[in-house]
Amino acid sequence: MKRFPKIPRRAAVLILMGVIAAPAAALAQTDEIQVYNAVIEPPGVFNLMVHSNFTPVGRETPVFPGAIIADDSVNGTAEWAYGVTPWFEQGLYLPVYSLYSKGRGATINGFKIRELFVRPHAQDHKFFYGINFEFSVNADYWESRPITSEIRPIVGVRLHPWDFIYNPIVDTDYTGGIRNLQYNPAGRVAYHFNDRWAIAVEEYDGFGPLRHFVPYNQQFHEIWAVMDHYSSRFLGVDVETGIGFGLTPGSDKVTLKLMLSRNLNPRPGA
Repeated sequence: MKRFPKIPRRAAVLILMGVIAAPAAALAQTDEIQVYNAVIEPPGVFNLMVHSNFTPVGRETPVFPGAIIADDSVNGTAEWAYGVTPWFEQGLYLPVYSLYSKGRGATINGFKIRELFVRPHAQDHKFFYGINFEFSVNADYWESRPITSEIRPIVGVRLHPWDFIYNPIVDTDYTGGIRNLQYNPAGRVAYHFNDRWAIAVEEYDGFGPLRHFVPYNQQFHEIWAVMDHYSSRFLGVDVETGIGFGLTPGSDKVTLKLMLSRNLNPRPGA
């Protein structure tokens, strides 16, 4: 398979977490830090969400030889979404990029295709659910394998003004079969002040292979404080921003995220 152009890199050291095949999606840098809530665009509507993540205090050792170093890196993606039916949304992450990482500068890291199936009009139901499939094509400095995938179930309850959401995510790089599936769940508890503002606590975890979790000090656990602003009056842009703190040695100490989302044709057929 043709890979993305390589950039000369300095020698890297394999840390223990890499040797024991700790979860790539949890331990490597990521373009998207988000808990899915099963809300999708209506049929015929295009949406663009720009994800931007900055790690001012992160891991200083690459998780595999030649990998982008988390510390001081800026990563993100443009996520394009299209509502196909009331229960299906098609997504494309293009490009996945780093604006800066140590020893590299700006890079293009790959792209992802997303297929999201949900309970129709999930935002109107007390109990909601869905499942998301992602297929990634990666540069060799972004992931240790050129092809990886994610299966993200979505379950949640809305008890206004509270939301309780869990994404029990499973990742694979297609090596080792079922035995090497990685468990990297995410969860969110949100409080809505009104239909414009909400605050939330989120957690992102990486336990390692489902068949045998790695030791706790090698796991990835981050807790986040998040704020959401939904507004058609602020240039039609929804905003989610937050700060995350690592809880284990295998996590980044401090990470910031900013997500900006806007419908490109608010009315179907526009």
